[in-house]
Amino acid sequence: MTVESMRDPLALMGLMQLVSPALPIGAFAWSQGLESAFELGWVNDEEGLGVWLSGVVEDGLTSCELPVLARLQTAWVDEDRETLQHWNDWLQASRETAELAEEDLRLGQALARLLGDLDLLPASGWLPQRPAYVTLFAWLAHRRGIAVADAQLGFAWAWLENQLAAACKALPLGQTAAQRLIERLRPELASAVDTANRLTDAELGPVLPGLALASALHETQYSRLFRS
Repeated sequence: MTVESMRDPLALMGLMQLVSPALPIGAFAWSQGLESAFELGWVNDEEGLGVWLSGVVEDGLTSCELPVLARLQTAWVDEDRETLQHWNDWLQASRETAELAEEDLRLGQALARLLGDLDLLPASGWLPQRPAYVTLFAWLAHRRGIAVADAQLGFAWAWLENQLAAACKALPLGQTAAQRLIERLRPELASAVDTANRLTDAELGPVLPGLALASALHETQYSRLFRS
């Protein structure tokens, strides 16, 4: 890479800040149904976890969060309130369980509070009603000057790291195994972004019945570490 082709260093650091596990929004408290998958025996080792995560990338992130993140970031650029509210509402309607819906809103609220403390919120009246996490993520990506594809990769990376952190807490899965899964899934994240940006609006929507069932069962799971 030549010096001339390097990304804006401030935008790059802004992306690293946004996807850092140290960002105080409480993402570590949510497993997105993964804890129930462990309890039910659907996922019990490194190989099974890799298959589960790959499926969520292919049938979830690729057709839901990643393409909608791009649409929301574009709407922030265009100052299009109607489109912002539309995709914010669409995301909430796509959450199939109470826990998944709560996670989206709680993380959104936490990120909004943090942005308020950092004086980084959009102007008054610009946030959609009940802003989702992805909506706030898209806003900060826009505010930091992060390219859409980079923001999508960062979002997918943060999701993967959080899922592996949850697995390391709840499974006999070591850090080296987690790194092997990162190596395995990195190309899939890049491919997911490419695919997401080719989808039309009519092609969007997650198809994750197993995750939805695991999330629903988690609501009454007797012993658990995570909020979802």
